[in-house]
Amino acid sequence: VLPGWRMEEIAASLPTSGLDISPEAFISAAQTPPQVLAFADPITMEGFFLPDAYILPRATTMDQFLDIIARNFTVHITDEMRAGFSNQGLSVYQAIILASIVERESIQDEEMALIASVFMNRLNIGMTLGSDPTVQYALGFDPIQNTWLKNPLSLDDMKFDSPYNTYIYPGLPPMPISNPSLNALQAVAFPET
Repeated sequence: VLPGWRMEEIAASLPTSGLDISPEAFISAAQTPPQVLAFADPITMEGFFLPDAYILPRATTMDQFLDIIARNFTVHITDEMRAGFSNQGLSVYQAIILASIVERESIQDEEMALIASVFMNRLNIGMTLGSDPTVQYALGFDPIQNTWLKNPLSLDDMKFDSPYNTYIYPGLPPMPISNPSLNALQAVAFPET
């Protein structure tokens, strides 16, 4: 699982994984997060597929697969990180949403804490986040460019009416827009001042 992938990109990689899990079955099953993620109260598993290498037996079932992924995520969210999220005024789920945006906005890990700080400042004053990746998520798959990340975005794209469009709607989008890395999660827990 690569940093910044969305669930559909993970699903597309499954046919070459050796697991007997279809992309369609994966997307459907990931709509109901395993109980181990109840602490974050997620809507779906989007945002909870911690980028990592997962070595699994070929006989791994869908439920086992999602449980392994969820448990790996849970193990990496430390009490110190939870306290950091809380210090920023964010629930765990809100922090994951913000980390998913930070992940997609950054090019290098070193800039994540600064990007998180900029977004926290915007949230704190009620400003829109103004993040291109949220618009890309809202637009979905672009068949012309054959990608989930249409680039460049047009002025009409920026006006696309979706609760994920952070140029139009202030605050966080309803769900994560990608699966953030541990570095992005830590940047949200401990942003630059």
